[in-house]
Amino acid sequence: MDDTVKQIQINGNSPLFNTDDMFYKEFPSDFRQIRYFTLLIVQKAPMEIKELNLLEQQISEVIKNAVKHGNKSDPSKTVKVWYRFSREEARIIVEDEGPGFQNIEEWNDFNRKRMECVQKDDFSELARYVSYRGKTSDETDGGNALFAAVEYWNGGYVFTEKRNKVAAQKIFPRKHLNLDE
Repeated sequence: MDDTVKQIQINGNSPLFNTDDMFYKEFPSDFRQIRYFTLLIVQKAPMEIKELNLLEQQISEVIKNAVKHGNKSDPSKTVKVWYRFSREEARIIVEDEGPGFQNIEEWNDFNRKRMECVQKDDFSELARYVSYRGKTSDETDGGNALFAAVEYWNGGYVFTEKRNKVAAQKIFPRKHLNLDE
């Protein structure tokens, strides 16, 4: 088992924020249209990666977070999305107009403790770390999208210092794509 606990990073200088050769779309913060926005983006992905590892779901979650938490579902605010896909990689950058995710360090600490419980098979203690709730969380929040995101986006999940712009990268192993055949 890999004992390294993946974390959300803060580094506005990360190469993941380079937008060269990326497609760009801007959307209103309309929660009802997130699935449509996601499909517009995912249609650019090669077929080999569309069916792997829940790409559409993960992109949708990043956009949902920007709409709900960043822009407070205010349709007058926009979500900016840069994206690029290849058979080996999916990369996305999402920026909202909100104040940013200010609890990254707290979330990383919570996730580290959660993973320590899992690695130690300490399921009674794990019950304390089932759901992350920050100061601005509502009853539907629990951190599950972020738990999945840091696992899925294996090339990095990075915020700028303002914390309202996130870049994520998924690297697809060659063996899963049958590229070596």
